[in-house]
Amino acid sequence: MKKIINTPDAPAPIGPYNQAVIVGDSMFISGVIAMDLQSKQLVKAHIKEETKMVMDYLGAILKAAGCNYDNVVKSTIFLNDMNNFVHVNEVYASYFKTDFPARATIQAARLPKDANVEISLEAKIF
Repeated sequence: MKKIINTPDAPAPIGPYNQAVIVGDSMFISGVIAMDLQSKQLVKAHIKEETKMVMDYLGAILKAAGCNYDNVVKSTIFLNDMNNFVHVNEVYASYFKTDFPARATIQAARLPKDANVEISLEAKIF
């Protein structure tokens, strides 16, 4: 059986999906972009600010499931420009206190709403 996770503390899905789904002891968090919660508009700022916003939203989704960044085992980062890799890494690294999760980083030709960064996570619930 699966459990659906949605929180008002992160952007609502912009399509037919949920913020996260838990199956057994695994949680799969959909890709998150830097959307303003009130206006529901994409925030275009410096890549570090956008990445922080995305990571904060992911943290809110983890929290809604009773988890935190220690539960994350895999992340996937999509960038519109691989030249932003260093800036994203700097912000991303600050969210993990212990071992980093496995990760893939990909430059995508285009992201939803023309975002600069999108991040999805996989976590284990313990």
